[in-house]
Amino acid sequence: MVLGSMIGTTIEWYDFYLYATATALVFKPLFFPNISSTAGTLASFATYAAGFGARPIGAIVAGHLGDRLGRKTVLVGALLLMGVATAAIGLLPTYSQVGLLAPALLATLRLLQGLAVGAEWGGAALLSVEHAPPGRRGVFGSFTQLGSPAGMLLATGVFYLTRAAFGEDAFLDVGWRIPFLLSVVLVAIGLLIRLRLNDSEVFARVKERGEIARMPVVEVLRSQPRNVVLTTGLRLSQIALFVLLTTYSLTYLQDKFGKDSQVGLVAVLIASAIGLVSTPLWAWLSDRVGRRPPYVFGALGGLVALALFFFAAEAGSEVAVVLSIVFGVNVMHDAMYGPQAAWFGELFDTRVRYSGASLGYQIGAVLSGGFAPLIAAALLVAGGGSPWLIVVYFAVLSALTAVAARLARETFRDEIGGTP
Repeated sequence: MVLGSMIGTTIEWYDFYLYATATALVFKPLFFPNISSTAGTLASFATYAAGFGARPIGAIVAGHLGDRLGRKTVLVGALLLMGVATAAIGLLPTYSQVGLLAPALLATLRLLQGLAVGAEWGGAALLSVEHAPPGRRGVFGSFTQLGSPAGMLLATGVFYLTRAAFGEDAFLDVGWRIPFLLSVVLVAIGLLIRLRLNDSEVFARVKERGEIARMPVVEVLRSQPRNVVLTTGLRLSQIALFVLLTTYSLTYLQDKFGKDSQVGLVAVLIASAIGLVSTPLWAWLSDRVGRRPPYVFGALGGLVALALFFFAAEAGSEVAVVLSIVFGVNVMHDAMYGPQAAWFGELFDTRVRYSGASLGYQIGAVLSGGFAPLIAAALLVAGGGSPWLIVVYFAVLSALTAVAARLARETFRDEIGGTP
């Protein structure tokens, strides 16, 4: 069950991260060519943010259906939607072919990706957590979280190999489309796996007793608004640190080391590979000491990691850049991300768990992750090319996440089937 959840989620994140990588590397010249370099970067990151903006809508729809019909049904639909949108991006005409219609279509397909990923995480996480034996929900939940580094590793690896095989000019001409079109094959594999999954016993019992919530999203906002707010806060530092070090960094490092530099992609590849080990390790630790200690550590330490990244980039050391990104992602970020699925699921009642966990997760993603690259690019301009306004911005997010972690109920010893 957990492996099936992980594989499906990996394919979803592969599709979503393809767009993130392409945003930093190819969309500016292909879809926004007739504006300045800075404006093109901002426009590219704006379409990236649009996908995050759609995620709460996907969470609301999926939460309603998932808490009423079951987790499996929603996950199959989410995977189909993501696959269609991603493959369609690979077929898009560019600005030179159809003008302004090209970026409009790009933004529309990004919105569909956002809807799909907004529907995905809650169901996948709950399938893993609700099937977990006592004392191992952190580890089981981390299999869903592994979909992120696995998807990033796959997306970045395919982009890296395609770019190397085609060369820069041919890659911009046609090669960039191949990673998006490969989504068709991966989604077919994912559907074969997803169709064999079953809903958990705790959800089945709720359904058998006739206790299904009529309007789960409304109910969770009325009965457990505090947990929705806290899970939103728990996302702020975690997702911002990740997108700054794995997406915004690609553009920032190209400006520092040159357009042909691969140091950013190499660093992300290494961090993604290590994440397959570090994520479950942090989750295992949270099953022993609780969800809060590693989370607070990651939230506060993330500020140090981001500062180290900018120091390394300013120093011009590629080795230091790679080490700083690995430190930031695999130590500080994964300390939060590993326990996250279990903690979010444990905070909500089974009847509204899909809706509650999804809302907090995706609203936090919009408020922080979706806008982080765009805000960082704007702050870099406002700071006259100095990155330290970005660090100040991230310090605020770190403080908010640390406070949320302190206020959230410790749940690692709770029964998953009960009402919080």
